[in-house]
Amino acid sequence: MGVGLHLLSLAYAGTVAHASLAAMTEDPNTPDLPGSAVRDLADIPAVEVISRSAVMLMSAAAEKLGLSESDPDNSPRRDLDEARRLITALAGLVTASAEYLGPHAGPLRDGLKTLQLAFREASAQPEEPGHGPGEKYTGPVWS
Repeated sequence: MGVGLHLLSLAYAGTVAHASLAAMTEDPNTPDLPGSAVRDLADIPAVEVISRSAVMLMSAAAEKLGLSESDPDNSPRRDLDEARRLITALAGLVTASAEYLGPHAGPLRDGLKTLQLAFREASAQPEEPGHGPGEKYTGPVWS
């Protein structure tokens, strides 16, 4: 059981955009919930851990960009400074691990690019291509 850290399946955690770390981890002393898939972290392949981490960063960045709202410009959750940090972290993770992601690399890169472009569109004064969030890892992003 390692250090006792478990990940619940994404099916149990619900949508990743609304999942919290608490919803994805479970105390080993807590009884399993019916239908939940509790797995020892040591049993999860690295590509799955990396992919789940990328999806969580992607979802959090989308929330901070206000993309979960019908009108992102008026979203009370919009926080471009936080979105910048999440997008940059996502870019670093995806770029550094691309060789290990196999068929998952393309969709993760596409999602990252979409977030980078959404950030540029949401910014009052967008940076030049090559200077936006994560672009030091991905290179300039064009629409």
